[in-house]
Amino acid sequence: MTNRGTIQEARTVRRGDACMFARLLGMKVTEVADGCVRVAMHAEGMENAYGTVHGGAIFALADHAFGIAANLEGVNQVAISAHISYLSPPTADTLEAVARRVSETERTSVYAVDVYSGDRHVASFEGVGFKIG
Repeated sequence: MTNRGTIQEARTVRRGDACMFARLLGMKVTEVADGCVRVAMHAEGMENAYGTVHGGAIFALADHAFGIAANLEGVNQVAISAHISYLSPPTADTLEAVARRVSETERTSVYAVDVYSGDRHVASFEGVGFKIG
């Protein structure tokens, strides 16, 4: 990786960590490597009426990881589509989202985000980004 890439990644991560919504939910970027982004969030206090982590909290974590990954290379992107499949309820207090790019065109890119609760795969998310700059 070039120094330029490292500087751009650092700026993007700082912007992600400064996001007030992400901070409100306790999200933190834990790793950026080879185009992949890991974001963690403590799930305590985010339970729904059934005692499991609210799907909106899981979606927000995946969406945040997608947004950071999509903007790592300095080309501003906004989401034009997002879809999530909930696979199983979380069992650990901390959730981790792992985002990676799976395809790209001149104007769009597709990212896959997997959300884990410990070793348990709890959700699969796909986000499509549109390049605006």
